[in-house]
Amino acid sequence: MSPVLVAASAYGASRVRQLGQSHFIDVVADAGGAGIEIRRELFTSDLPDLARMGAAVAARGLYCVYSTPIELWDADGRLQHELLRQMLDEAARLGARYLKVSLGHYPAAPDLPALKAQLEAASVALLVENDQTAHGGKLATMARFLAAARDIGLPVGLTFDIGNWRWVGEDAQQAARLLAPYVRYVHCKAVLDDGGRLSACAVSDTDPSWRAVFAHFAPGVQRAIEFPLEGADLVAETGRYIQILEAA
Repeated sequence: MSPVLVAASAYGASRVRQLGQSHFIDVVADAGGAGIEIRRELFTSDLPDLARMGAAVAARGLYCVYSTPIELWDADGRLQHELLRQMLDEAARLGARYLKVSLGHYPAAPDLPALKAQLEAASVALLVENDQTAHGGKLATMARFLAAARDIGLPVGLTFDIGNWRWVGEDAQQAARLLAPYVRYVHCKAVLDDGGRLSACAVSDTDPSWRAVFAHFAPGVQRAIEFPLEGADLVAETGRYIQILEAA
């Protein structure tokens, strides 16, 4: 079966901050998930004991992705070496398989060799996600970065967020066709348009549009639930959607 992870944010920011992300490790494991995406923005003011959290993930037979709300390139087009180093260190303490970041303000002349040297020395692999910003989430920019990374052997993959393309006015199917060789991880969500206001919502088992992107990706690509999971029985609700995503 294809590995399905669950982003901790799927359980609601307020609930996760109240209970802590470790609370949901058992929920994901009991529901049959392969892993959990730990979200840095959902920690309270102090970082928890990341090594302890990682041990709890591993004890349930899961692995984790560490998602951080940082941009590789700042607003001035400078590579954020120190911030990336900090996030890689945190991901390593967590025992994460991947660190996930956003592209940011990718410049015309990026210092990719410096980024390559930093990543080759790291113990955690890097994934860059198409986010919901016009500067970091557009298809042309992402394609330019990934092609340049490929050309110099930069060890980086793409987190393909199916829904985020809507926020930047791009077609997810076209993006899937162009970026498929770089995809290592897929964020799954549908998008609700309420008079121009977009929000993430659950995928439907009968909706072919989100499933269609998987035709372009390698079989068994990792995928994650990144839409709201609600209800009295979170294990059952999570398990139901895990089964839907496994079959994509």
